[in-house]
Amino acid sequence: MKATIITQGRQFTVKEGDILKVNRYPATKAGDTVALDQVVFLGEGNDAKIGSPFVPGANVTAKILENKRGEKIRIFKHRRRKNYSRRRGHRQEISVIKIESING
Repeated sequence: MKATIITQGRQFTVKEGDILKVNRYPATKAGDTVALDQVVFLGEGNDAKIGSPFVPGANVTAKILENKRGEKIRIFKHRRRKNYSRRRGHRQEISVIKIESING
């Protein structure tokens, strides 16, 4: 069974066993279980349910495999002939989750 969920402001279409990288869930650690109840679409074929905005009674449970930091993004600003250059970097905090079950 497939489901389209909203988590951390982004939509994902998932099925059981999928592994996702999402923005980090605050106050969680590896091994915790997260319940995702914002299910927009559930099922396949003739059994599909479309929510308005969410499917009532549907939820997805996911297990946090690890919390880590993503790859470094380098930001470089430069104005030619003005002796201006700025270099910054950013590493996003991410959670790696595994979809365990889809209910609804």
